[in-house]
Amino acid sequence: MEQRYVTEYRAKGRKLEGYAATFNHEARIADFVEVIQPGAFSGSLTGRDILALVDHDPTRLLARTRSGSLRIAEDAHGLAFELDIPDTQPGRDVLALAERGDLGGMSFGFTVAEGGERWTGNRRELRAVTLHEISVVSAWPAYDGTVVQARAKTPRLNIAKLYLETV
Repeated sequence: MEQRYVTEYRAKGRKLEGYAATFNHEARIADFVEVIQPGAFSGSLTGRDILALVDHDPTRLLARTRSGSLRIAEDAHGLAFELDIPDTQPGRDVLALAERGDLGGMSFGFTVAEGGERWTGNRRELRAVTLHEISVVSAWPAYDGTVVQARAKTPRLNIAKLYLETV
């Protein structure tokens, strides 16, 4: 499974929201450049249990789609998410760091679907991936331009609309 880091998140209250991945932004990964194309996640967002973790550590679970504590959707900007922060030690730690602006960003773990990538020289375009998890990361993201925000609990809304209203 591959992992990529991004930096777009917001922290307010008992929720984190933002973007775990952004489209059409170049990221240097080892000796190549990678770009995520719009629609790359669409095939893996329904019918799968996707986790929200801290630093890709499955023992530091924050939320999951199966329980409804993690909501994920693609929009024109990227892979938007909203998660309810649990009252657990990892949840309290993430919330405190997010509110202070100390988090490194967001990341995601994925595998590439067959035919889901296109290489041109040292440039890789991700066109179809299977998303396994998103992670809040405490260090450095690979992709710039992502947002995580903590906010007070509100009724579940369209997260793309919610993001646009809060920026």
